[in-house]
Amino acid sequence: MFNGIREFLRNIWHQMQAIQIAPKNIIEILVLAVIVYYLILWIKRSRAWVLLRGVVVLLVFVLLANALELNVISFIADRTLSILVIALLVLFQPELRAALEQIGQGKYIRYFLRSNRSQTEKMYPGEAIKEIVDASFRMGKNKTGALICLEREIKLDEYVNSGIRINGILTSALLINIFEKNTPLHDGAVILQGAKVTAATCYLPLTKNNEIDKDLGTRHRAAIGLTEETDSWVVVVSEETGSVSLARSGELLHDLTPDSLRAELMRIEDDFSSNLLHQEMEKHRSRKARKEAAENSTEGGRNHEESVQ
Repeated sequence: MFNGIREFLRNIWHQMQAIQIAPKNIIEILVLAVIVYYLILWIKRSRAWVLLRGVVVLLVFVLLANALELNVISFIADRTLSILVIALLVLFQPELRAALEQIGQGKYIRYFLRSNRSQTEKMYPGEAIKEIVDASFRMGKNKTGALICLEREIKLDEYVNSGIRINGILTSALLINIFEKNTPLHDGAVILQGAKVTAATCYLPLTKNNEIDKDLGTRHRAAIGLTEETDSWVVVVSEETGSVSLARSGELLHDLTPDSLRAELMRIEDDFSSNLLHQEMEKHRSRKARKEAAENSTEGGRNHEESVQ
């Protein structure tokens, strides 16, 4: 038995030595490994994972039918194979579109294909960002809900056409007046194109992500939904709490301060990925958790002292 195993391993070793691996083969293997890795990640993070499991079950059923010589089932499966491919394209259409959009929004691809705007010219200069920050926190102080969409490389004409054209100069006063309660333009989102308020009362798509916080309302879900379909950034002012958040790349950064929001928006020209946002969200959560722990510890100490007294 051991001699047979030794002989088997020796044969495998000789076959491996006979294989000639050129540098291009190594490159091909690495490229395919990266593609397969990101394909698996994309499938697991989207609704495609559930659909794919259904497809796998059907394929296993067809293979069993062929193995058991169930001729009628095999005949039907062979005749419907071409239709199944088209059906899969239809079923996976939203996921395929999202994947292609993510590829198109890649940092290096967009660097070469970005608009003709000068590298030194800012779509959102410091003055425009100051107006956005001032308006957001003044509305937050009065608990006035707001959705402020900042267009980037992907045009938002589809959503602009769903609202009312403004084409006004971006100022904090204009933004506050638009979102003032019980006014004709307060419901919906405002879309900015550089230092210009292009449209108001715009309708945004709601996120389809079922893993986000259930406590988030329609306004926050709409902000996340737009950033999932485009590269836009959306500033959200909560009507319930007055807190200011930033949606970007399908993620939401909660409870920002004026300084932190200003610092985030200053990076709008150069940040093409959500990695930085993920890091900042984790830091923000850690700071918030430490603050809550310290407050709970202080409150616990006070309760203990009161009980002793």
